Amino acid sequence: MRLRGTVIGALNLFHVEAGEMPPADIESAQALADVATIAILAHRASLEAQALNQQLQHALNSRIVIEQAKGMVAERTGLNMELAFTALRTYARNHNLRLVDVAGSVIEGALAPSALGSGPRPGPNEEKDA
Repeated sequence: MRLRGTVIGALNLFHVEAGEMPPADIESAQALADVATIAILAHRASLEAQALNQQLQHALNSRIVIEQAKGMVAERTGLNMELAFTALRTYARNHNLRLVDVAGSVIEGALAPSALGSGPRPGPNEEKDA
């Protein structure tokens, strides 16, 4: 069983009688192998699509948590959104944690926004709520 020169499987045939297989049996076996190849490829494509869908859903859910935490940090510390994100990211890096886990801790109240460190403050010519 091949696809564009790549072997993706094998099909063993056994004949009850000794000797060569009749051409009709060989054609039937080739048809069966072709159908099996299509089924295997369709199954692989389905699994890959499911995996990609799960990855995208996880990324979306993580982004929602991070955005919520950014808002909380910005509101409670007076930082703008960019600096709030920087504070979350810096804390995660400094403590060898995933950003989404730090964000979740902020949302749950297990980590106070003030514990993130102030990070760089906006200068006198920068807007606080940019």
